[in-house]
Amino acid sequence: MATGTEPEVVTWPTLFVAIDWIERHCVIPDKFHAGEPYLLTDEQAWFYANHYRVRPDADVVASLDAPASAFVYRRSLLVRPQKWGKGPLTASQLCLEGVGPAVFSGFARGGERYRCSRHGCDCGWVYTYEPGEAMAIPWPTPLIQVTAFSDDQTDNIYSALKPMIQLGPLAEVIPKVGEEFTRLPGGGQIVTVTSSAQSRLGQRVTFVAQDETGIWTAANKMVKVAETQRRGLAGMGGRAVETTNAWDPSEGSVAQRSYEAKAKDVYRDHLQPPATLSFADRVERRKIYQVVYGDSWWVNHDVIDAEAMELAEKDPAQAERFFGNRAVAGTATWLDPAAWAKRAKPTRVRPHTRIVLGFDGSDVDDWTAIRAETMDGYQFTPVYGPDDQPCIWNPADYGGQVPRAEVSAAMEQIMRRYDVVRLYADPPYWETEVDAWVDQYGEERVIRWHTRRIVQMHAAAERLKTDVAKTGSSFTHDGCEITAAHIANTRMAARPADRYVLRKAGPAQKIDAAIPSVLAHEALGDVTAAGLAVKKVTYFYSS
Repeated sequence: MATGTEPEVVTWPTLFVAIDWIERHCVIPDKFHAGEPYLLTDEQAWFYANHYRVRPDADVVASLDAPASAFVYRRSLLVRPQKWGKGPLTASQLCLEGVGPAVFSGFARGGERYRCSRHGCDCGWVYTYEPGEAMAIPWPTPLIQVTAFSDDQTDNIYSALKPMIQLGPLAEVIPKVGEEFTRLPGGGQIVTVTSSAQSRLGQRVTFVAQDETGIWTAANKMVKVAETQRRGLAGMGGRAVETTNAWDPSEGSVAQRSYEAKAKDVYRDHLQPPATLSFADRVERRKIYQVVYGDSWWVNHDVIDAEAMELAEKDPAQAERFFGNRAVAGTATWLDPAAWAKRAKPTRVRPHTRIVLGFDGSDVDDWTAIRAETMDGYQFTPVYGPDDQPCIWNPADYGGQVPRAEVSAAMEQIMRRYDVVRLYADPPYWETEVDAWVDQYGEERVIRWHTRRIVQMHAAAERLKTDVAKTGSSFTHDGCEITAAHIANTRMAARPADRYVLRKAGPAQKIDAAIPSVLAHEALGDVTAAGLAVKKVTYFYSS
């Protein structure tokens, strides 16, 4: 099976029977094609193939007791733009989880058949398994929740579910679909749940569809909803799927948490356009649509662009999230992420190269990072240790506190490896270490550079911003993903005299790799102005 975005094929066991069942039993819910077979696009089929990916060592006995144990992924996250078709896709999955083959029931020897007639459906459909293929059966008593922040949002899915059932073969299997409640054969049910009707939370559920989790936050109490539902799923061996537009990274939403979590049993499908494409540029915006809407044949890019531009007049960031599928924060962006991405030209910096450094440190919350820049304007994150680890430290990876001894060891290694002309270090929280570096490497090389100085920091930020954006600039960088993310999170906070300081897009965001990038570039400018960019050589003559 080909994907919708890459020339790949499925090489693992998955419930192909589930994909074929959907196309045989579900119908298009609305518009001129209403009632016609709901045929999955390659992208949609790829999502299903991954969500229903079966572990090669799956045990059928354990699966029937705890169905989730048979699958590679405990839950999935699908991030796509407006009008891509997330609602109908989720509705088709509700049908599958309600009355279709969604529970792993062993591996086929070859020739076994899934017969609809054995599961309450008289459509006559029969699926024949190939040798080694994963087989499946329906849930005996499916308990399904469609969850969103508001009734309007649950309706995005539920309004697609009703005609998908009523206009197709499933009308004989599920004879009555209510406004907020659907009773399934065998005593199962599909119900809607919102933030204002949480009495159903805590139920032992088999499947949960969580819609628009990009706006589920701690502030609106939807983080608690998500966590409660996951506990209910665990009790039944059920699973969940999140569908959403791209989120605002300043809000710390459920979608963002799922995307950034280190858990390996969460499948993440967030199709993003190349970072070098600017949503503000008309031509490049069309290229973005081609990527993020993929093979969604029903989407008219002209209509999408008209809606996006109307929204962009008041909220350009929201327009980019909704139609460009990018997780971007609100206004006052400091440096255009697309402009930064276009400067990426990764290369190897040889030992003994003449460089400058920028350092910004934290203790228990924010990250600590070192950035370097060569005399010809190539900026990079140096590495340290036997495994060449990048000089960026997240305290969460070290028990909640930055490993100070490790940072100092990395600095010592950098000083030995390169010809470091100057280090600009922001002292707060690291006064002792910076003092030690001054003593060890000299006060002409190590400069205490306080970022709290508004005038100086504004000028330094503007220097880097200008050199990234202007035509003819020689500035390039290594394409470090963490640095790019932190730069995208950086916002401008206004100060007197048309100046600004840099701040986070939100409490959950980090900008700690952006700050040493500013400091390193400022150090290079000062070193160049002082005539120190070229190493002076002293010649000795003998008579």
